[in-house]
Amino acid sequence: MALDLTDTLVVGISATALFDLSEADAVFKSKYNDDKVTAMHEYRDYMLERENDPLEDGTGMPLVKALLELNKYQPENESPLIEVVVMSRNSPETGIQVFNNIRKHGLNITRHAFTGGESVVDYLEAYDVDLFLTTNVKDAQRVIDGVVCAAAILEKPPEGLSNVEQGQVRIAFDGDAVLFDDSSELVYKTEGIGSFYANEDDKQDVPMAEGPYASLLKKLARLQERLPFSVEYSPVRIAIVTARNAPAEMRVIKTLRQWGIYVDQVFFLGGLEKSKILKALKSHIFFDDQDLHLEKASKYVPSGKVPYKSDSELNHE
Repeated sequence: MALDLTDTLVVGISATALFDLSEADAVFKSKYNDDKVTAMHEYRDYMLERENDPLEDGTGMPLVKALLELNKYQPENESPLIEVVVMSRNSPETGIQVFNNIRKHGLNITRHAFTGGESVVDYLEAYDVDLFLTTNVKDAQRVIDGVVCAAAILEKPPEGLSNVEQGQVRIAFDGDAVLFDDSSELVYKTEGIGSFYANEDDKQDVPMAEGPYASLLKKLARLQERLPFSVEYSPVRIAIVTARNAPAEMRVIKTLRQWGIYVDQVFFLGGLEKSKILKALKSHIFFDDQDLHLEKASKYVPSGKVPYKSDSELNHE
């Protein structure tokens, strides 16, 4: 009988997001535009020669480790709390270094998709993936455009990957165009801050529409329900870190209430730097849609960019 993952949080992560494979990627790209066949051969030789070498952690490693640790609380005879799928365009042969390093790290990852050059995006639905973490911009864009699942392009690892809270999973989200749709963001971009505040205050009792990460937030809430802790003491901590402030704050709280979602922390910053809050929060990952915030945040915590849909007006602002 097929495994039912309806209540399981499934994270798909590219090998380049789990481990630092930037050097191998550079070897391939250096020859790819001149001679694709030569590039493939040199890349294959490079990977085979190093298949027993250790790899440095990628940006997604702290989150994966912390999530997998939660499976110790898995209720008996129920589906796993967490599943992680490592996905790569490598062939199984050139992926041996990744397999070896998964074992060295003691990661309980049993599912993989090594596609031999094909895009891994085509297999996300087959693996029931809720969140896809990648370093490939085109793959992330395809996922967002196709509304397959939540997706993020991971930034480079921060200098201190160990600067995360131990014994918990801490996930931080921006609000507009991430958890919520982009309509409020468009008001701000096209009409200015004054119109934005007036709009949000007038509509504080009108729930915002779901954004690209709303389904992931709801899956995290379901994860909290399955853990043997009251939500206030859950090892899964959810934070919203947003540039909003009064009088635009109430709509966020009332939207979450309407969705039936408990969020542990909300930081309404009103223009203050998000990076300082995130450094103190020690989150395992932070999701935002704007490079302005991600550039600074990624120096302190693992961070991922949430692309706008290709047809979004925000791409032209």
